[in-house]
Amino acid sequence: MAQRARIAAVLGPTNTGKTHYAIERMLAHRTGMIGLPLRLLAREVYDKVVAARGPSVAALVTGEERIVPPRAQYWICTVEAMPEGMGCDFVAIDEIQLCADPERGHVFTDRLLRMRGLHETLFLGADTMRGPISQLVKGVEFMRRDRMSQLMYSGSKKISRMQPRSAIVGFSVDNVYAIAELLRRTKGGAAVVMGALSPRTRNAQVDLYQNGDVDYLVATDAIGMGLNLDVDHVAFSALWKFDGRRMRELQPNELAQIAGRAGRGMRDGTFGTTGEAGQIPEDWVEAITSHSFTPLRKLNWRNPQLNFGSPEALIASLEKAPDDPSLVKAREADDLMSLKSLNSQAEVRARASDPASVKLLWDVCRIPDFRGISHNEHAALLQVIYQHLHERGEIPRDFMARQVKRIDRTDGDIDALSKRLAFIRTWTYVAQRKGWVDDESHWREATRAVEDALSDALHARLTQRFVDRRSSVLMRRLKQKEALLAEVNENGEVTVEGEFVGRLEGFRFRQDAGATGQEAKTLKTASLQALAPHFHLRADRFYNAPDTEIDFTEQGGLMWGDQAVGKLVKGDDALKPRVAVFVDDEAGADVAQKVERRLQHFIDRKIAALFEPLVNMQNDEALTGLARGFAFRLVESMGVIPRGQVADEVKQLDQDARGALRKHGVRFGQYTIFMPLLLKPAPTRLRLVLWSLANDLDSFPEAPPPGLVTVPNMREVPMAHYTLSGYRPAGERAIRIDMLERLADMLRSEDSRGGFEAKADMLSITGMTLEQFSDLMQGLGYRAEKGERTKVRAADKVVTETSDPSGVPGEDTPVFDAAQEEEATPAAMADPAEAPEAADLVAGSESIDDEGVAPIAETPEPVDVDDHIPEASETELLPGDAPDAALAGPETEVFYTFTWGGNRGARVGRQGGRDDAREGTREGGRDGGREGGRQARGKGGPKGGGKPRGKGGPKGGPKGAPKGPKTFESRPEKKDRIDPDNPFAAALMGFNKGKS
Repeated sequence: MAQRARIAAVLGPTNTGKTHYAIERMLAHRTGMIGLPLRLLAREVYDKVVAARGPSVAALVTGEERIVPPRAQYWICTVEAMPEGMGCDFVAIDEIQLCADPERGHVFTDRLLRMRGLHETLFLGADTMRGPISQLVKGVEFMRRDRMSQLMYSGSKKISRMQPRSAIVGFSVDNVYAIAELLRRTKGGAAVVMGALSPRTRNAQVDLYQNGDVDYLVATDAIGMGLNLDVDHVAFSALWKFDGRRMRELQPNELAQIAGRAGRGMRDGTFGTTGEAGQIPEDWVEAITSHSFTPLRKLNWRNPQLNFGSPEALIASLEKAPDDPSLVKAREADDLMSLKSLNSQAEVRARASDPASVKLLWDVCRIPDFRGISHNEHAALLQVIYQHLHERGEIPRDFMARQVKRIDRTDGDIDALSKRLAFIRTWTYVAQRKGWVDDESHWREATRAVEDALSDALHARLTQRFVDRRSSVLMRRLKQKEALLAEVNENGEVTVEGEFVGRLEGFRFRQDAGATGQEAKTLKTASLQALAPHFHLRADRFYNAPDTEIDFTEQGGLMWGDQAVGKLVKGDDALKPRVAVFVDDEAGADVAQKVERRLQHFIDRKIAALFEPLVNMQNDEALTGLARGFAFRLVESMGVIPRGQVADEVKQLDQDARGALRKHGVRFGQYTIFMPLLLKPAPTRLRLVLWSLANDLDSFPEAPPPGLVTVPNMREVPMAHYTLSGYRPAGERAIRIDMLERLADMLRSEDSRGGFEAKADMLSITGMTLEQFSDLMQGLGYRAEKGERTKVRAADKVVTETSDPSGVPGEDTPVFDAAQEEEATPAAMADPAEAPEAADLVAGSESIDDEGVAPIAETPEPVDVDDHIPEASETELLPGDAPDAALAGPETEVFYTFTWGGNRGARVGRQGGRDDAREGTREGGRDGGREGGRQARGKGGPKGGGKPRGKGGPKGGPKGAPKGPKTFESRPEKKDRIDPDNPFAAALMGFNKGKS
């Protein structure tokens, strides 16, 4: 059985967190919509939702603004612009007490009666709505929320004695401007907030106040509708207002709505009066402070069931009286007045002859009168718009362009800019209507650009007129001190009047945390003034500093010594990052540009030096065809790429192409294609930073400590991070890829079919114990069989294996030079097309700084039991002691026999569960099987076996059969496989001929 949708009314005074609660509830659902009374408040809530969930799921819909991403889930709207029929899981209506408003009340009442969420509906507002909601909405539950702080009345004060962080409320534009002008002269300035301002201008003005540039705010009653400001005191300059029809006295509940802006969170607030407003009656004060008001009994209503048969039928349906006694017919609104005016025109009546034309006429009449000039002028404009829409189906492009161009001017005073801003809002509203203009996106952007330009210009004019910058600074200077002396020493310490106030870090000023409030702002202003010349001197010194004084961090920061001066940001190319500098705005554009140029020079030179082989290969025009394409892959992977990812491309490379790539230091390893010079610690560190920038990572992976052959293999670390760091995970640890290739060279000379044991050289280059080595081999796809046997001491082994007592090899005993064997076996025992050839081992390519250094700090060295031979006195038995080992029997030792497992499908060890997407393929699964199987075996090997081919006994011989001396035979010379430019070619051919 479906659960009944919840309908709740959250009622209480201001500063109770009702809107915040509604946002939390909306975000708890999959989809939601919230209707708000003001465009300014809708923008504020939209910004909060974007901060919480991102812009891709949040939509903003108002009369003049529409931001709707394709995957919108949460709709923040003005109440009039709420789209119907969305079917959202959650719906909320804020300031629901506006149902009683004479002008807009019918819209709120309509949402109260008809707007519902599929799972939850909330109505937010004052306690005065409890009665009407309970009568009109069935099954509603009520939630009472109390104010989080106290609101107290402080009487009347002069503006000259008004405390800082105060808001003075006026009810007309002239009154607001007069108060702001007075505050400029006496207090240094004030910010101005009015409902007629665009959100952009309002936010800029609020920032002036919130940032402490001014301590006073002058506003209309628009601040009473949920706007959150840091206000301690609200003062009313009047207790009367013009409501659009007549002058009337403000009611206690209206005063409480505005006064409730004082105090925020748990901080108490006060309210009072100023100027000629006089005192607020005591009974009103009691009602405001106790939040008890006369309940509402009647709500404004207008018939939502409209008849579009004719203009007269539409007017009649709009004027229909309600049937419910709790509802009262709304007074004639502006849209109905406009409809009646247009219907009186014969031309309009002739056009509105069918339901579609009547509906279009009604949509045009609903365009708000933003200009507020006169009703007749507004009706004339609507008639022109309706004529264009009815004749052409859209407003002509040239007509729209003329209207916008006429308004697109930013000259003039505050009044001129305010009028243009009101005019452009009309065309912004028109552009938001679907199908009214030929190119909706173009006109929405065009009108928005004009509105933004006018908003910025209006903010500049308001600031210029009502904020005296010099007076503001003087008023905040340590209680009217005439001047403050500020100094900066050579260490960057800033002092004002001999007191330490902060420090200059790089090109940013860090204020002392001990200074607070108004004193802190004064000190900061004085400090930045003193720093102006110092910024230029420091920039000159930085520009001439050597590269040795500059470095980058593993998180992309740019340091000058121990001070952060910038950071790297993503550029057009992975090897060409850009620079973002950390320079205070007060330092000036010249300083910022100089710092940016120096940092860009540094990182460009650093990349050119550390990635020289990669850059040379990228710029080599001699590379063509497949070689150039493969070089592009290497550059894209920053010099390190698992062979499994490019196995097909490697097979297609002929020897000429390989030779051309080897000349740039490219090594074709069995597991990895890489440039050995780029595995050094410095290039590795830079590679991780550049790769992280190119992939838009928030947190960059850190390079392993230099000098380690193996590092722990952590499951949470993506495979790509190990590859870029120069390591390949295998089992419990990850081994450095150049050491892995050396190990692979050794393994190719072993009988991986019949089984082999780890040699001392294998353990040496990996720096592992035998148990750790077995885990590594299993991670590479081998099987490890553990066994025990009698330990043969070194002295016994010599006697057993040497037939000549002198220890000199006989004539029939083959003698092999180790260096020759290591160089010859890769080419002699593996298919050059699949596995790394001898030609791949470029001279010096394995010469990494810490090559051959095997000890791992985390791994204790094994203790050889033969290291300690007891003296004769130590072998004496005492009563109760165990017999000596020699008496107990022969010593045993643990050994492992390794055979190729051929496991293509799954990783062995801890990496088995790692996500394939991190590397594009599983290293030990698809890659590992391919690397260890197909690439390592010769072409003549079994198709499904996937084992490396090398020296070994007869194919299919019994496991554990005695092995004779190893024999070697040369394969037929493959001239097409030999690179004549390779320095090892001649030696390899001579070695093969010598063996034959």
